[in-house]
Amino acid sequence: MRRQAINFDKLVLENKKQLLNDPEFLAKVERRIEERNTPSKTVKAK
Repeated sequence: MRRQAINFDKLVLENKKQLLNDPEFLAKVERRIEERNTPSKTVKAK
């Protein structure tokens, strides 16, 4: 279990580095998050 946690932390760090180095990728991720959140809000509003 501990080894998996370390690997997960490494993946998170690598993803953060990738986002910092690639603003276009960061923008895509933000758009996906917005798209994912928008439908759930509209469903709850009904």
